[in-house]
Amino acid sequence: MSTGLETTGFIMCIISWLVNGAALSNDYWKISSVSGNVITSQRLFENLWHSCAENAGGLSECRDFQSLLDLPVHLQACRALMIICLLLGLCSMIMTLFGLNCIKIGSADDQTKAKLAGGGGIMSIIAGFCCLIACSWYAYRVVQDFYSPQYVGIRVYYGQAQQKIFTAKSESETAKSFV
Repeated sequence: MSTGLETTGFIMCIISWLVNGAALSNDYWKISSVSGNVITSQRLFENLWHSCAENAGGLSECRDFQSLLDLPVHLQACRALMIICLLLGLCSMIMTLFGLNCIKIGSADDQTKAKLAGGGGIMSIIAGFCCLIACSWYAYRVVQDFYSPQYVGIRVYYGQAQQKIFTAKSESETAKSFV
């Protein structure tokens, strides 16, 4: 395979991993809806780690989720899947780096390099699916709460984090085809 394609795929894998990391730390996984309100003085938003409120002046106050046992199951699972995604992505980048044809380490032959690159690609696929499952599950719960007749609180919709993750997933799939 062309060294240029391998290198391009590897760089795209790095970008995808960075976008997933940025999405994990993004505060806007869930945002309060302001539709139907004439005057809105506060906006609520949360991510996997804390819940925040922002006033009209732009000042926000965040509170971490205190107890792991008190969290909903989907939130715990999404946290775990996102962390697994980032760890597997890091391992896959290291394996793919050593599997690139343009990198020479020791006396590795072409067959060993191909196995390393293939293993890195498989780990990257698994990492991408972990991230996609976490994001889709979280988005599903947000939409389910939005349309639930029993839910009488503030209506919320999913935010920028899901869009970043879906973008990173599509970029990751393109990168794996290059590697």
